[in-house]
Amino acid sequence: MKRIAILFFLFNTVFIFAQKQISGVVKDNTGSPLPGVNIIEKGTNNGASTDSDGSYKITVKEGASLVFTYLGYSSVTKLANASQIDVSLSEEGGQSLDEVVVTGSRTAARSNTTSALPIDVLSSKDLTSTGQATFDKALQYKIPSFNTVQTPVNDATSLLDPYEIRNMGPSRTLILINGKRKNLSSLLYVQTSPGRGETGADISAIPTDAIERVEILRDGASAQYGSDAIAGVVNIILKKNVTDSYVTLRSGITSEGDGEMLGVSLNSGTTVGEKGFLNYTIDFSKVNLANRPGTVDAEGDAGDFGATLADVQSYLAKYPDARNINGSPENASAKFLINGGSPISENTNLYYNAAYVYKKVKSFANFRTPYWRPLSDDPYLNDFYGNGDAANPSYEGYGPTFEGDLSDYNGTLGFKNVKNGWNTDASVTVGGNKQLYSVNNSVNRSDILDTDGNNVYRENSPISFKPGGASFNHIVGNLDISKILSDQFSIGFGTEFRSEYFSVIEGDKASWDGTGADSFAGNRPENSGKWNRYNVGVYLDVAFDVTKDFQINGTVRHEEYSDFGGATVWKASTRYKFLDDKITFRGSVSTGFRAPTLHQIYTQKSQYSFVAGQGIQISGIINNVSPQARQLGIRPLDAEKSTNITVGVGAKPFQNFTVTVDYYNIKVEDRIVLGDRQNTRFGNVAWFSNSFDTRTSGLDIVLGYNNVGIGEGKLGFNLSGNVTLENERISPVTQNSFGDILNSLTFTSRPETKWILGINYEIGKFGFSLNNTYFGKTTFNQDGLISNEVRDTDGNLLRDANGDPVRDETKPNLKTQFIPKIVTDLGVTFNPNEKFTIALNVNNLFNVLPEWKFVAENEQGAALLADPARTKQQSNLLTFNQRYSTMTYDGFHFSQLGTMFNLSLSYKF
Repeated sequence: MKRIAILFFLFNTVFIFAQKQISGVVKDNTGSPLPGVNIIEKGTNNGASTDSDGSYKITVKEGASLVFTYLGYSSVTKLANASQIDVSLSEEGGQSLDEVVVTGSRTAARSNTTSALPIDVLSSKDLTSTGQATFDKALQYKIPSFNTVQTPVNDATSLLDPYEIRNMGPSRTLILINGKRKNLSSLLYVQTSPGRGETGADISAIPTDAIERVEILRDGASAQYGSDAIAGVVNIILKKNVTDSYVTLRSGITSEGDGEMLGVSLNSGTTVGEKGFLNYTIDFSKVNLANRPGTVDAEGDAGDFGATLADVQSYLAKYPDARNINGSPENASAKFLINGGSPISENTNLYYNAAYVYKKVKSFANFRTPYWRPLSDDPYLNDFYGNGDAANPSYEGYGPTFEGDLSDYNGTLGFKNVKNGWNTDASVTVGGNKQLYSVNNSVNRSDILDTDGNNVYRENSPISFKPGGASFNHIVGNLDISKILSDQFSIGFGTEFRSEYFSVIEGDKASWDGTGADSFAGNRPENSGKWNRYNVGVYLDVAFDVTKDFQINGTVRHEEYSDFGGATVWKASTRYKFLDDKITFRGSVSTGFRAPTLHQIYTQKSQYSFVAGQGIQISGIINNVSPQARQLGIRPLDAEKSTNITVGVGAKPFQNFTVTVDYYNIKVEDRIVLGDRQNTRFGNVAWFSNSFDTRTSGLDIVLGYNNVGIGEGKLGFNLSGNVTLENERISPVTQNSFGDILNSLTFTSRPETKWILGINYEIGKFGFSLNNTYFGKTTFNQDGLISNEVRDTDGNLLRDANGDPVRDETKPNLKTQFIPKIVTDLGVTFNPNEKFTIALNVNNLFNVLPEWKFVAENEQGAALLADPARTKQQSNLLTFNQRYSTMTYDGFHFSQLGTMFNLSLSYKF
């Protein structure tokens, strides 16, 4: 026994002395510490990572080698021949940070030219170089497949504009912040504009100065991330910098002298404790109203409102725009964001981020002229909006305001642990969005009597109303585990729990009683309430490098929802590199799903909207779980299902040149739409349904050639484009009414093609950029536009067996087309020293405005357009008698404000 004990002691002594502990610090080539660097004992699964100050410790065998890897930097291998090994990682000769992404796989990160998935990466500099005031508008002029629009009559939409990738609607793009799900907005888009019937996250609320980079996955990703990722994923990576602070002053104005903008932001950082970090951003901004009303047609207004032509002409002689306010609304915002982390043990790091945004927006409804709201019908209006003198009234109408207060918050707290090569990430994310509305300069015109026989409203009406609002919030728990098992194989798996809450907030009684507040009726008690659901998801993700050039990846996910059941989806992707990684072929096939939002399930409301030729009318939305829906035979909503196919090639033939071309094909089954209004026993109403299947296909092309030496400076070119090959319904309409109007909004309201050509030149202390964005053809069939669709005596659309509208070919049929345009942006930066930066941006340099024309769909339509009087009548119907002559009532795809000048001053300290 003694001999055995001695041998055991000697064995352990040899083993102990055969191991050694190595420590050190890892920095970049500027001397800044790099947190999160992976250190692996070569040929083993033994690993560690650096703390927030770049320090590490690892125990390895005698004679081992250490491999240091970090996103965007060349890997370094060091022989473990000393107890202290400090390492400097450099970008030179390796991949730049803009080439490396973490989005798209739950295992190892890949570069975008050699990844299996198409991903765009934008740096903070890319975003700020656009000169755009908000993050969503910056993406509009950087990503061809990304589109956003500002609707001309805003109402609640003035608080945030609908956006989308690949013409798929805002609800099919998932927004992440540092890889964690961003909460949806509480707003459901119900205007007759792109995005109708959908909702999305408020990405305009995110301060641009807080963003380090943005990774945009242009591929279906429901298997990796869950619902809402049918079209793609936008992952916003926040800054970690603690060494420098930046204060930036921004100002701007349009060439018309309105829309003045003033903003100030601070981005700074500090260490927390010995090894932690905290980066924070504070951003305040104010934008004044920019008004672009049209010159109102007197004959059209006289006909619409039953007024004498002389009275209308007399008023329009004084106010040619009928005092309409139409353009970009006044808004103010305050944004606060933090991003931090700190080690809490040798192997575990705490991380967190949080943001709060407040926005105040003031927009306007259509102005109620005295021939629209005459004193003969409502004499008390002279007391509210005139001089109160019945004999000599000075009443000239009134303009209801729509004012919105938005608060949006999100926060994540999590822990990352690395032990024996296993990476564990556990987090809790909360987020919410609340919108409260106000209507001023309005009146409740309802004839409602109290018990004494007196009018409750009319002459006794308030002129300010609180119509209520909506709120949405969620709580998300994530557990993600991954490991690189070998040089060839990595694995990731995890789970997610999400609980969602949606509320419709009741308005004050005067806002909804009777016909409610003129211009925007409040939420009625029976339509208000709070609803909740939860879901649980699990996934497994594996990646296998068959060879160093051939890689395959597979993911499977299952989710269970409390309100409609479960969904199982999967994804398979691959890439093959050759010619020393200069060319990569890649492709993916996946299934996906999108759960109907709580907004779509439970929203029920009455709303004012403009109906061409009929003025402002009240219509409604009934939800799918209401008694009214059951009486009409409307079925509850189910999840959309999708099939995504992507095939592409990426090439980097030499150091500064990259090109990617990707084909995508997206089939969505049981697509959820808000149908046409229909006359029913409950009035003129619309509802949501899983109505039909669609297919969207196209090409994404991205080309970049940078660091070209011209004289003493460097020149760079970037060309990117999106071409839509197919975007249409591929099945009969099964549950709803879907005519030409909704067909246009769903399928043709975005450019058929969009291209961005950017040229950058840096020389000495100056930088110059010239950006040209080509917006291709867009077509609309607007509400009120003459159509040969056939309707029954109740005004409901008749459909054939395929769900297509029945047509009367003896009647004219028209559509409108927005003419392709190129918008040019110029940027100039000047750095007088290393601390001070001056940037001037002239957006829409050549004052290009949206322009549209009528297009005849048949011979009768062509005959109509040959008659100037009938053509004018059609134009009046679409533009509310020329109030919206630049872009029509239903929207457009770039700004109607013309040239804008923006100047920013940034100081680093």
